[in-house]
Amino acid sequence: MSDNQNTLSEFLLAFLKDKPQYSGLKEVIISIGEGTKNVNQQVQQGAIVDALGTTGDTNIQGEIVQKLDKLSSDTFVNVLSKTEKVAVIGCEEIERPVIAGTSENHSYIVLMDPLDGSSNIDVAVSIGSIFGIWKRNSLENVDEATLLRPGNEQVAAVYIVYGSSTVLVTAIDKSVQGFTLDSTTNIFMHTHKDIVIPQECPYYSTNEGNFEDLEPNTKEVVLSLRNSYSLRYVGSLVADFHRNLLKGGVFLYPGDVKRPEGRLRLMYEANPLGFVVEQAGGMATTGKERILDIIPEQLHQRTPLILGNTDVIKKIVATMNN
Repeated sequence: MSDNQNTLSEFLLAFLKDKPQYSGLKEVIISIGEGTKNVNQQVQQGAIVDALGTTGDTNIQGEIVQKLDKLSSDTFVNVLSKTEKVAVIGCEEIERPVIAGTSENHSYIVLMDPLDGSSNIDVAVSIGSIFGIWKRNSLENVDEATLLRPGNEQVAAVYIVYGSSTVLVTAIDKSVQGFTLDSTTNIFMHTHKDIVIPQECPYYSTNEGNFEDLEPNTKEVVLSLRNSYSLRYVGSLVADFHRNLLKGGVFLYPGDVKRPEGRLRLMYEANPLGFVVEQAGGMATTGKERILDIIPEQLHQRTPLILGNTDVIKKIVATMNN
């Protein structure tokens, strides 16, 4: 262990020490870390413990539920509820929000995609988890309407990558930090300090299989990216985003002629990762408006999503709206 490394818990304790507006946030993030350890074990042992494959059910999104989707959803709902700091949890896999508590101490709202990249689960490709965290107004009722808050009101966001290593990234108050799970101690160590998206943009990430369904201006964008950058696309949003955050790059899942409203979830995916990338100096947009400024109308609302290097995205937006 390096002398200048500290743990997730130690970092949060020091970083939030003189920030009373974030009271209770440490416990929320630590609980996500504890849930991550459980999910990571299930991911690593998926085939061995019969956690691969589908449950046979369909979620609210109309998607086939993977066994690990259900396990991870249950795990994170459980650990977040036990903190006694979270009032309500919204989840991609659950139709209605989970009410965890209504006292003044239950001061946070969490919206999550408990296991992103389900199509990659059975083939051992990187997947992840995504969390957006909002402060609850103690005067509000705790119900589904409580969750319909714009992304610009988030106080923190967290995502996890389950890959060649398990990495947890936090974004709080213009500070983006990465923590790697030490497999020998089962502790998250501070390994990626003060993450800022690189100025150079070597990569773009998009599903080229959707090219023929794109609007003409969006096709022009993709053709320009092909000629300028290298394509890197895993098909797990978190994995593609994490590489671009550390190495530089842009991720695109725009609307198309079949789904002009987009395919990714505003509350569970776009808002949290949009918050992270902005804290790291990048940009997140639908192609027409800033992701974090969207006033949500539905809990499971979808959106186009473009995020990454600011200078490249500004050119993309200009072309899309030409």
